[in-house]
Amino acid sequence: MFALVDCNNFYVSCERVFQPQFQNKPVVVLSNNDGCVISRSEEAKALGIPMGAPEFKYKDLIKQHNIKVFSSNYTLYGDLSNRVMKTLQHFTPDIENYSIDEAFLNFEKVKIDDYNDYGIQIKKRIQKWIGIPVCVGFGETKALSKIANRIAKKFKERTAGVYVIDTDEKRTKALKWTKIEDVWGIGYRLSKKMKAKNIHTAYDFTLAHNTAFIKNCMGVLGLRLQMELQGKSVLQLDEQPSAKKSIAVTRTFEKSVSTFEEMKERVSTFATVASEKLRKQNSCCYGIVLYIRKNQYQTSSNRYNYTTFTHLPFASQSALTLSQAAIKMLKNVFEEGEIYNKAGIILTEIIPKEEKQFHLFEEENPKHEKLMKVMDSIRKKTGERKIRLGNQDLNKTWKMKQNHLSKRYTTNSKELLEIKCH
Repeated sequence: MFALVDCNNFYVSCERVFQPQFQNKPVVVLSNNDGCVISRSEEAKALGIPMGAPEFKYKDLIKQHNIKVFSSNYTLYGDLSNRVMKTLQHFTPDIENYSIDEAFLNFEKVKIDDYNDYGIQIKKRIQKWIGIPVCVGFGETKALSKIANRIAKKFKERTAGVYVIDTDEKRTKALKWTKIEDVWGIGYRLSKKMKAKNIHTAYDFTLAHNTAFIKNCMGVLGLRLQMELQGKSVLQLDEQPSAKKSIAVTRTFEKSVSTFEEMKERVSTFATVASEKLRKQNSCCYGIVLYIRKNQYQTSSNRYNYTTFTHLPFASQSALTLSQAAIKMLKNVFEEGEIYNKAGIILTEIIPKEEKQFHLFEEENPKHEKLMKVMDSIRKKTGERKIRLGNQDLNKTWKMKQNHLSKRYTTNSKELLEIKCH
């Protein structure tokens, strides 16, 4: 039996943990640069705030209903996510962290008499220890646990946030209720193709006469999904996520950039953060892509997107090496006097560190590795980038617009929750 544990309105729930005065009140969390709504409380949904809504378009509605707005606080969200995942390890050793707010659990090695009761225990434990509300869906396959979780969320009052698909009768009923566009792995384009073939529900997807079309349309992945929905488990937990084949760090600027020094600082920062991600998965890279974008409304040129690539002579994970290479590329494409509003670094040709080949005549300074370990160690202890390259801004990492940012209550000793006792 599998389970999917999904945190409810996760970003909003994280903010409410430390500011409980916003419980049962409309709350939204905005994306980078306070752009669009990426998380909504149930109360905000009821007021008509759609997911992905640009904040400026709904300012009047937000003001009218006194909706509380937060900027994205990914440091806080990431830490609470780790706490949720560690708590789930008390219930089974087999866990797949599917996303920041979702995890698959496999109970093959755990003897459970009552899955519904076990799901209630999971909910209560996470609520008590961390303060995050979750819903739990059980099924004989990963795909069915996804559908069970959706039912648990949709009918919270009837299910108490836990639903178990453990019979063919329940499975058939759940599949007939689930629209094809809501099936795991079926996106907007695929759902249109499915509907054209009269596949409107998950149940239609499982019917034998649709197998040939599904294979032609989705290949082996489609056949596996069909088997999963039929109750035949073919997708196992991915307990050790594979290393990323490319790492991207791109950001839209808080305000436009027009000088080389400003752009150099941003590019160097992005390269440094990308190198951190590279070291975290114990990899090196050979290729670096630099991307910069002009403000298309403030340029006389027909072209406003610029991308350039360089191949390193040796594989590296050093912030110094990657930053220097990125700045060298920037010198070739940057135009003084033009207005830029976005830049990014993409690392490619990534290999495991242990597979790195050394060169006889050209190699990276061995001191880089020791320096990177010190930088990573201090960042891990403090939660901040205390040591930076000389061309980086010492005050900010992203220079994003974050007018509604909450504190980093769990990772920064200077921002711990204060309680006044009378």
